[in-house]
Amino acid sequence: MALDGIVTRAIVHELQGCKGGRISKIHQPNGHDVVLTLRAQRGNSKLLISASPTYPRVHFTEKTFLNPTEAPMFCMLLRKHCEGAIIEEIRQIGMERIIHIDVRQRDELGDVSVKRIIIELMGRHSNIVLLDPVTGTILDGIHHVTPSISSYRVIMPGFSYTAPPEQHKVNPLEVNSAEFLKAYSETEEEAARWLVNSFSGLSPLIAGEIAARASDTDNGEASAEANALWNAFDSVMGPVRDNNYTPITGLNAKGKMIFSAVRLQSIQDAEKTYDTMSKCMEDYYGDKAERDTVKQKVSDLLRFLQNERSKNVKKLDNLNKDLLEADDAEKYRLWGELLFASLHQISKGDKSVELVNFYDEDQATITIGLDPLLTPSDNAQRYFKRYNKYKNSLAVIHEQLGKTNDEIVYLDNLLQQLSIASMNDIEEIREELVQQGYLRDRNKKGKKKKKNDRPTVHQFTSTEGIDILVGKNNLQNEYVTNRLASANDTWLHTKDIPGSHVVIRSTDFGEATLEEAAQLAAYFSQAKESSSVPVDYTFIRHVRKPSGAKPGFVIYDHQKTLFVTPNEELVKSLPSTIKNG
Repeated sequence: MALDGIVTRAIVHELQGCKGGRISKIHQPNGHDVVLTLRAQRGNSKLLISASPTYPRVHFTEKTFLNPTEAPMFCMLLRKHCEGAIIEEIRQIGMERIIHIDVRQRDELGDVSVKRIIIELMGRHSNIVLLDPVTGTILDGIHHVTPSISSYRVIMPGFSYTAPPEQHKVNPLEVNSAEFLKAYSETEEEAARWLVNSFSGLSPLIAGEIAARASDTDNGEASAEANALWNAFDSVMGPVRDNNYTPITGLNAKGKMIFSAVRLQSIQDAEKTYDTMSKCMEDYYGDKAERDTVKQKVSDLLRFLQNERSKNVKKLDNLNKDLLEADDAEKYRLWGELLFASLHQISKGDKSVELVNFYDEDQATITIGLDPLLTPSDNAQRYFKRYNKYKNSLAVIHEQLGKTNDEIVYLDNLLQQLSIASMNDIEEIREELVQQGYLRDRNKKGKKKKKNDRPTVHQFTSTEGIDILVGKNNLQNEYVTNRLASANDTWLHTKDIPGSHVVIRSTDFGEATLEEAAQLAAYFSQAKESSSVPVDYTFIRHVRKPSGAKPGFVIYDHQKTLFVTPNEELVKSLPSTIKNG
């Protein structure tokens, strides 16, 4: 990856087509990202601005984002000052990874108001800041930097904006041959390191490319080496100076996927070129950013569920040990009855007695241990009490065994659902755990979710044009199966394997739709990496939820089974949409 000054320049050049356009909508799907819907000469488009500490970026996007039911404060502020505003200027600061977007809007009094959106793409220090350019006062930032974090640069409402510290490097687009050769003659650093340390906006990837090109033409003499380096430098920076870019992705020498705004000799394997920088970055990042955020969000839930599962597995082991002990209950009943039938043969003080076992023809006699301090009658009573204790515990043990096994199955389902969860799915799983009493409600003092709020629905379209609904967690599964599906719709689920509920919303479909629905059921299940996965299917009218069962648990009958091997390419080729309810 190389989100450097050159990539930033390529994006800013692409954004020039938005000048004069209007910001029609603003959304903030999560704590790092802002999505602007723009209306310009190029038509409607969505601009993703991300201050993610791992994947900071700016580019046009075709992705669909799920937005929170209540917009964050920073989003509300952007809407107040920028929604409906005209974009007047978009510029890069030098060759740094900093972009300024100036917008003009009429305020509440009808006066023209200019605001500046500052985008800083600086790794974990990335930020999006809304600024009043007249006074230089910060209105707010998507990430706050308090005086306790940085005394040099505070990003908080009401503070004056301070630009990131200057690195005092040369702009690589403004240097000429003489200046370049003179500066290089004064350094003892290797070429690639010197390029990074001397010129703004150059990543180690680009510097390495320039050094590699120079070494191909270097004949070993110092002057020739310097000239070769300049020629290589100019061959890379010339197209950048003319805003002539060739966005590409490919594998580097270590087999790692990287991207660049200019063609590089170092990434020739699996090389792919793009019309625009946005398409390149959209393809490169894909769902990397979301997966990374999901991974962070899911870690605490994953740890909690794994601990709960371990507790239940340990409980199951203990219950099985108790069951083995309780299985001796009948033995104690037998001993008690034999003792009562033979009281005349026993005296107080006996430590054991050998009696005829008239219950078993194969075992003529049996030796029974006695407590010498007890009377013969009390010894018999002692064994009957032990029998009753174990007999009663057997019913409890069997009940607890059933509950514990059900609990492990439920937790396995949740763990499987977390493995394929999106950001919205995670919140729904957390909400379910709150409802089931596993977690405390973090929003107890805040605004509670409305009861009629509908869970997310994942809808796919088969090659025959039939809608297929997929639930990716228990709340979605229950909603899809019990609320959206009709009695004659077809329901699918992996046989005896944790997975998604899948519903074909039609009574008239062909083998292709059934096969694709089965593929979805297998793909969104614990058997995703397996082959020949059994998938049951039946009509919705044969699917029901037992009274008191855990969320997402159903029983069904009249099913048929088909076997499929999950095909990721087929699943991703099906058109899909995500919506709430």
